[in-house]
Amino acid sequence: MLELAILGLLKERAMHGYELRKQLGQRLGFFWTVSFGSLYPALKKLERRGLVEKFLAPEETSRRKQVYRITEGGEREFMELISEGASSAWEEEKFPLRLAFFAYLKPETRIRLLERRKAYLEDKLAEGSRSLNRARRGRTDVYTLSLMRHGMDTTAHDIAWLEELIAIERGGIEPAQPVRPPPPEAPPDAHAADTDGTPSELQQR
Repeated sequence: MLELAILGLLKERAMHGYELRKQLGQRLGFFWTVSFGSLYPALKKLERRGLVEKFLAPEETSRRKQVYRITEGGEREFMELISEGASSAWEEEKFPLRLAFFAYLKPETRIRLLERRKAYLEDKLAEGSRSLNRARRGRTDVYTLSLMRHGMDTTAHDIAWLEELIAIERGGIEPAQPVRPPPPEAPPDAHAADTDGTPSELQQR
């Protein structure tokens, strides 16, 4: 993931190490925890592979700093990284980072990746609904149930967001209505009915 972020930032412009570290934190740190301790080892690895190169850039002062820039090989590697197919685990971890550089992809590629992400989240939402139904029939506590429902709400919100992005990519189509999580099955007994995770129940307990 760090290599993708480095190549994406260097594709925009050449930077020295300190500036690159700053950009990683300011632009990508909101949705991704950046390990600054691994920045320079990653840069050296990319340099050995010929994906980035160093040069001395003139400064306003007499000092000259080593600056990194992306190579043609790095450009090709970057495009492969943001458009490649991958497993669901990859989707979960790297999609936000890849989205940060979506402007470099062709519209049809963006639509394909957005639709794949949406399908992945729809499967996740359906599985969450099944898990919630099983938990409600068991003896799961109210806080765990509430957390599960929160996760489903968040996933449904992300699906609606993706549908809006897909509509924009397809050219001015009216954004889709927000997706609602599928309703859980009715609890089999009165005890389960009392554990639906509502705020009133939290107060009663």
